[in-house]
Amino acid sequence: MSAIFRSLQVPNYRLFAGGQLVKLIGVWMMFTAQDWLVLELSDNSPGALGMVTALQFVPVMLLTLVSGRLADKYDKRKLLIAANAAFALFAVAFAVLVTTGVVELWHVYVFALLLGVANAVETPVRQAFVSELVELRLLPNALALSAATFNTARISGPALAGVLLAVLSTPGVFLISTALAIAPVLTYIRMRPDELHRSGRAAGPSRVIDGLRYVGKRHDLLLPIGMMAVIGMIGFNFPVTLAALAKIDFNAGPSSFGLLTTCLAIGSLGGALAGTRRRSRPGAYPVIGAALLFGIFEFAVGFSPNFVTAALLLVPTGFFSIYLAQGANHRVQMGVDAEYRGRVMALYVLVFLGTTPIGATLAGWWGERFGVPSSIWVAGLVSFLAAVGALVWQLKVSGDRLEWRDRRIRVVKAVGEDASDISEMSGREPERPSGRGHAEPLPRSEPVARV
Repeated sequence: MSAIFRSLQVPNYRLFAGGQLVKLIGVWMMFTAQDWLVLELSDNSPGALGMVTALQFVPVMLLTLVSGRLADKYDKRKLLIAANAAFALFAVAFAVLVTTGVVELWHVYVFALLLGVANAVETPVRQAFVSELVELRLLPNALALSAATFNTARISGPALAGVLLAVLSTPGVFLISTALAIAPVLTYIRMRPDELHRSGRAAGPSRVIDGLRYVGKRHDLLLPIGMMAVIGMIGFNFPVTLAALAKIDFNAGPSSFGLLTTCLAIGSLGGALAGTRRRSRPGAYPVIGAALLFGIFEFAVGFSPNFVTAALLLVPTGFFSIYLAQGANHRVQMGVDAEYRGRVMALYVLVFLGTTPIGATLAGWWGERFGVPSSIWVAGLVSFLAAVGALVWQLKVSGDRLEWRDRRIRVVKAVGEDASDISEMSGREPERPSGRGHAEPLPRSEPVARV
């Protein structure tokens, strides 16, 4: 346990994790109540759900790369204070409308867009800021614990919202979630700036185009970013599909909808905790393997005959969704030079989250016409095919090949006479020098402590 939570020994990181946990519990409570509110205001329309989700992420498409430029140029902590304060202000105004009973569907659309603007600025800055909270040897563990924090909130937030929706109604949930949204502002203010690990702030104009050119020269960054562009857009639309699946196909109430989301989050938390064991930059094959398994389980969820089966299948789906997402995040963030980290992570956030408006709109449109279950299994199929394409790409570029040996699929490396000891699930890949700023694997002298 001490190995799993060792990043919490750093005071600034404890403040960061605590503030994020409190805020995210409130955010997931708000989003759960918001989804239910949209269904009530729109007469159970999956298309309306898709529109709200799309509006939340349109700003990510438009502003994320600019936010990454700001992260490389200015003080990340101050940027995070401003972005979280704006989010809290918008949340308060939204809660007032809901509580007074005057809220209409177009109000939900407007505040989804405003909250999305705050998130578009905050997310890439926060992703890059983690590297300033801890020293390099603790970075994999800190990133994994951040994912665990996120998914702990995904478990407790919807579960609390499901209960409170039945007990206090929708306005009560919005009021509580709003009160929790202020937490990160306070924790960022309390941090000790002199203990931050700041280095590599970009000199000169810090142009977005320079960050894109940097990624374009790096196959090891292009592959996870490209794969996550497809899977993030098509496969990660659970805010749209699960609410509609619960209410329309299974005739479930708000508490049962919260249970579906909680099952997904329980698996996600397991995937995040599994990631705390990582000490070095992950290889391409474990990331691709997680993508293959995620696609298979999401495909199976789409064919669930009843509520219980869907809930059970969502646990491994959640596990591999976060094992994949955080593995790809680690591979990108730990392979980039410090002065480009903000812009590269902004690009990662753009393709992973910024494509959500397209995916959410497609999921809502498909669910309206062909049924919600089909929108889920089609997403799983597309995710699986994207992973297969990434595997073919990686094998072609690296010259590696696959072999079936000892009842396991193993990767035989292009270098060396016998690489039978290197399997696809080994968890790391030897880094090949490229002369383009690859981050070296972290020292192996630390206690084994990995999404």
